[in-house]
Amino acid sequence: MYKPNNLILRTTTSLIAFILLGFAVYLLFAGHNAPGGGFVGGLMTAAAIVLMYISYGTEVMKKILPINFRTLISIGLLVAVLTGFGAFLFQQPFLAHTYDYFMFPFFGEIELATAMLFDIGVYLTVLGVTITIILSIANDQ
Repeated sequence: MYKPNNLILRTTTSLIAFILLGFAVYLLFAGHNAPGGGFVGGLMTAAAIVLMYISYGTEVMKKILPINFRTLISIGLLVAVLTGFGAFLFQQPFLAHTYDYFMFPFFGEIELATAMLFDIGVYLTVLGVTITIILSIANDQ
């Protein structure tokens, strides 16, 4: 079993993972108007989580992050498909895009789009698939 004991790796992982996760959230929210979105954001989040697995080991990470990533795949697919079918409620074709502006305290007027919900579904699916594959490969060795 792999038990890392590298203080420099653990220290730098905290900073690098924070930067990766921040950039992943930015890509997720910028995705429906610019390149990026759920796919790239999910890959960036997976990279941060894999880095933490390398730095802290699997036992510690299972305690810190008790997530079943296979369930995350199902949730992501469900969100993406339901977003597509949601367009039928407005007599639109499957996966038709719609948006509206809403007023939020402290943030002001913000555009909320159905593409954002779809991106969240893709994000969860990509994150779940990527981490499941990497952990499966790591457990085989």
